[in-house]
Amino acid sequence: MFEEIRDAGSLTDELAERVEKEYGARGKKAIEAFRSGKIKRYRDFFVVEGKKGEYIVEGDFCSCDDYLGRLSKKGGICYHSIATRIADATGRYEKVDEWYTDKLRGRTYFKIKK
Repeated sequence: MFEEIRDAGSLTDELAERVEKEYGARGKKAIEAFRSGKIKRYRDFFVVEGKKGEYIVEGDFCSCDDYLGRLSKKGGICYHSIATRIADATGRYEKVDEWYTDKLRGRTYFKIKK
């Protein structure tokens, strides 16, 4: 399906319907994220702006709770991964000429309780 999107050069209404049929609610959310321009391509990763922050996407892997908590164990992909596949196939994403890992430096992710 993503090859067909690539061949078409865009996400046509027909192809969007197929994405929704294949992936259900996750497909619909992916289309919304794609159409609202929430996908960035850094030098090292795709990053999708989600409800609670930015999520790193590399292939089927995503740093979101849906993937880490459910999908990584039982299989499947989250809407962020679907959205990046659509964006990659169409070439429609914001290109950021930086390393995302540089952006992550200096952030505190966990507080250690003493």
